[in-house]
Amino acid sequence: MSITHRWASARPWLGTLARVALAVVWLIAGGSKLGDLAGSGRAVAAFRLMPVEAARIVGAALPFVELALGVLLLLGLATRLAAAVTAALFAVYIVGIAAAWARGLSIDCGCFGGGGQLAPGQHPNYAPDILRDVGLLLIAGFLVIWPRTRLAIDEWLLGGETA
Repeated sequence: MSITHRWASARPWLGTLARVALAVVWLIAGGSKLGDLAGSGRAVAAFRLMPVEAARIVGAALPFVELALGVLLLLGLATRLAAAVTAALFAVYIVGIAAAWARGLSIDCGCFGGGGQLAPGQHPNYAPDILRDVGLLLIAGFLVIWPRTRLAIDEWLLGGETA
């Protein structure tokens, strides 16, 4: 069995693992913010990248976007689109965290709930947050390039194509 053939056989299963992993991240992130939409708005506002009112609206909408992406990825529906939006959001998150770090802000990203200004004596974890998001961005990129996965509605709709 050639390497090309093995890659062609393994790729849809690797994509399935990537799709489910991203879905779990989005479902946890969105679900953790759903109970406190105002807090999610405060977390976005803490980055000081847009007017406070706009940040509150973005923050309140973000959990629903994250949950929708999680559901689409879990089901394997519109996988390439969901992965592209995922990649774009992680790119925005990386830039936002890096901007906060560069400007000396002391905030929690609020990626999994909470967020906002840190209490005196607390220190931000920007490097691990950025590394995590870069890894997730790379996983999303994999799905943008190779969106056909196993156990997906896309697979059923496209007649089992895995190209």
